[in-house]
Order: sequence, then structure tokens, then C-alpha cells
Amino acid sequence: MGEDTKTRVKESQEEGRQEMWRSIEIVGSVEKWASTVVVGDELNFIPPLNFAMVDNGVFRSGFPHSANFSFLQTLNLRSIIYLCPEPYPEANTEFLKSNEIRLFQFGIEGYKEPFVNIPEDTICEALNVVLDVRNHPVLIHCNRGKHRTGCVVGCLRKLQRWCLSSVFDEYQRFAAAKARVSDQRFMELFDVSSVPISFSCSNK
Repeated sequence: MGEDTKTRVKESQEEGRQEMWRSIEIVGSVEKWASTVVVGDELNFIPPLNFAMVDNGVFRSGFPHSANFSFLQTLNLRSIIYLCPEPYPEANTEFLKSNEIRLFQFGIEGYKEPFVNIPEDTICEALNVVLDVRNHPVLIHCNRGKHRTGCVVGCLRKLQRWCLSSVFDEYQRFAAAKARVSDQRFMELFDVSSVPISFSCSNK
């Protein structure tokens, strides 16, 4: 191989190595930037416990804390349905005021089996708020987002004509090991005719 050929091969190899290192540097910078964005999002936008979308404009969760406020702002909430009897904390009340969010409180005691008394009339009142699109977007929450919230959502599903097995599957997905037979019995026996407002959403 002539000297000129060797020189050209060497120069080509050097250029190849430079391109490779340049590519590695660019990729590394992009990955570093992307990971920073993801970490930033996780720090600034933390959903409440058991958060999920129920339907268009309807959400559910456990009790939201101050760490969750930035995330809640992204939902542009108009209303919150609070299913516990305890007073709403001052920090949460201030958050509602500053974001012009209306609070609907339906104080349902957090009874444990076998001493359970789920007030059907209160569930109906909460459902009427959920069904009124003027209150959307709306967040339904209790303490853990399992039992009281699960009952309201389960009764909503019956209004949407979901089959009972699908209603129970959804309830159990959030309640997990804490699922209660009494809650499921309540949803099974819930009389949809007691809620006069019709609701047209997804069936299942």
C-alpha cells in the first residue's frame, strides 16, 4: 500500500473516530437533558394517591396534599367533591380559593365492617354534583380514594350501565386488599332510579 493511500486511510479513521465521539457527546447531552425534564416533572407534578381519570372531566383520588397542588392545577378543576366529615385543611382551602375551585363536602363516616352504614341519600347528592357538567372538571376524593370514593364511582358506573362484574373489578383495583364486601353489596343494591339526572358516557 502506497504512502498516500495509508495517509488517506488514517485520516478517514480519525474522522470516523471524531464523528463517533461527537455522536456520543450529543446523545449523552440529549439523555441528560431528557432525564432532567422527567425528574423535574416528577418533582413538580405529583398526582394524589390513587389518582385516575373516571371519565371526561371526572377524576378520582385519595386526599390531595400540598405536594399535589401543582399537578391539580394542570387539571383546571372547577369543583372538588370531598367525601369525609372532617373539616377541609386550611392549606387545601386556600388552594381552592386561589384557583377558584368550588368545594362540595358530603360527610360520610369511614366505618369499617361489620359496622357499616353507607348513606344512600348522600351518595345520590354527590352523584348529582358529578352529573352536572357545569361542575366539570371535578375531582372526587375521600381519604385514601378506596371505599367512599369507590362507592360513588361504582354507583356512577351503574348509571352508565356498566355490568356489575366490571363495576366490581374497578372497585377492587383501587381498594386492593382493603376491598369490602359491604361496599360491593351497596353498589349491587343501589337503585339508579333514585338519581333523576341521566348521564351519557362510556358503557362497559
